[in-house]
Amino acid sequence: MKILGLNAIGFNTSSSLLVDGKLVFAIEEERLSREKRTRKFPILAINYILKTFSLRIEDIDAIAVSWNPGVNLEKFDLNYSSNKTYIPNILYSIPSYLFKLGKVLDSKMVVQDFFTEKNKKIKIFYINHHLCHAAAFNFSKFKKASILTLDAFGEKQSAGLYYGLDNKITEISKIFFPHSLGSFYSTFTEICGFTPQSDEWKLMGASAYGKKNHFYKKIKKLINLKNDGTFELDLNFFNHYMFHRPNFYNQKLLSYLKIETNRFTTLSKDYYNLAYAAQKIFEETLFHILNNFYKKTNNSNLVFSGGCALNCLANGQIIHKTKFKKIFIPPVPDDAGAGLGAAFYVNNNIFERKRNYVMQNNYLGPESSNNEIKKKLIKYKLEFKHTKEPEKFAANLIANNQIIGWFQGRLEFGDRALGNRSILADPRQKDIKDRINNIIKYREIFRPFAPAILDEKVKEYFEDYQNSDFMEKTLKIKKIFRKKLPGITHNDGTGRLQTVKKNNNKKFYNLINEFYKLTNCPVIINTSLNYKGEPICCFIEDAIKTFYLTGLNYIIIGNYYLIKK
Repeated sequence: MKILGLNAIGFNTSSSLLVDGKLVFAIEEERLSREKRTRKFPILAINYILKTFSLRIEDIDAIAVSWNPGVNLEKFDLNYSSNKTYIPNILYSIPSYLFKLGKVLDSKMVVQDFFTEKNKKIKIFYINHHLCHAAAFNFSKFKKASILTLDAFGEKQSAGLYYGLDNKITEISKIFFPHSLGSFYSTFTEICGFTPQSDEWKLMGASAYGKKNHFYKKIKKLINLKNDGTFELDLNFFNHYMFHRPNFYNQKLLSYLKIETNRFTTLSKDYYNLAYAAQKIFEETLFHILNNFYKKTNNSNLVFSGGCALNCLANGQIIHKTKFKKIFIPPVPDDAGAGLGAAFYVNNNIFERKRNYVMQNNYLGPESSNNEIKKKLIKYKLEFKHTKEPEKFAANLIANNQIIGWFQGRLEFGDRALGNRSILADPRQKDIKDRINNIIKYREIFRPFAPAILDEKVKEYFEDYQNSDFMEKTLKIKKIFRKKLPGITHNDGTGRLQTVKKNNNKKFYNLINEFYKLTNCPVIINTSLNYKGEPICCFIEDAIKTFYLTGLNYIIIGNYYLIKK
């Protein structure tokens, strides 16, 4: 059984392949097209998967798409919102051919269609977008769990509360757009001068430099936390219901806050305070939803997905602010991973096949052998050298204050590089953050870097140990280490950690362990191998380009390395 999962609408289009219920490949279109956060149909990703596995399209048994256009054809119900300022229900343009042959199974859940290729009918399933996020449950380790999905919107929905048991995902309740926590956060991302639905992590990083003041009190009045565990925004101050044209905010909001949109490359005190307020209110709203949700399920396992699950600062507090005890947040909780969820939903929930896959890592993309690497380096007439022990070689470079590129194994699926397409450095150096931001990443100076740490050492360096294999949680660094590790300590004393286990990535684990032997420090800086405006490196050519266009001192590609003279 081969199922192709597609995120073909919105940002970060992608494709993935399930074979007999197991995920064997996944890649974002941007990694191949080199167009960051592309919205183009993932044709390159589809073709790459077919070529890699020597498949033809007629070899595919089903295609799962992470959006159900049938929902957008329903009549809008004003009861979805007690705030009657949301009048228009703008439908997406739906190609008529989707329904000529299609059979509607349930317009709220699935629209089924098919096309014929060489006399084979290939089924296409259009799955409710939030169900696709919820289907992360199907590749979690939980047999039963509470499931929360939160994002800007999908079809008409901005949040979903579900219960997962074995193969079954049951809907409990939902929150409808335009009352959207994701769009709320994007509004203040935009006011601070960043790109909404793209740069929200910049707002999260900036929040550490702000403090509680009048912005918090004013913004707090714009969101009503209801007794049933939902919330409503005061839509008089937001442009969400006009589908973000021209902005997420309106002039009334700016006048109310007595602030203008930031038009500079740096942030002033006011914008840091605004970022702080938006982050705190986001967190309070999330915990409000979760605490009420727990009362409905009484199950302490939580699967959290959707774009809002990228907010690692909030993620790290869930266990302390709610009654949930175990959390699974997939490495690709945003829309790039929604096509993957669609494929799992079709496999486990529609075809009712038993779950047989748990996601342990996100190394799901292309890889290059040492032979291929050597041929490419020769082809481009580059001077290079060979090392038998790249982990030891890399650890020595980092210990000697070198910033290196690290290109190994299969490409990560998702926004976070977890040790295969990474830039690595020594977190003990006082100027290391500024060096990486200024001469390599070319990005805002307040942006923090993530600590990758040996899993067995987390309790020694961080308060209140939590597993964070996918760099999905931010935790407090113990005070005794904050000044010793300035490269990974953010302004609020936190770090977005990656807990590195030997069974997840042996080569990366060994590198950090070698660094630990040399320095008695089991932590290194890990950030993605790219620079501002570029997707994470996919192929050897991307790594070479990044090396020569940035201030990297070395880059290690497989067992070969390049040096700048």
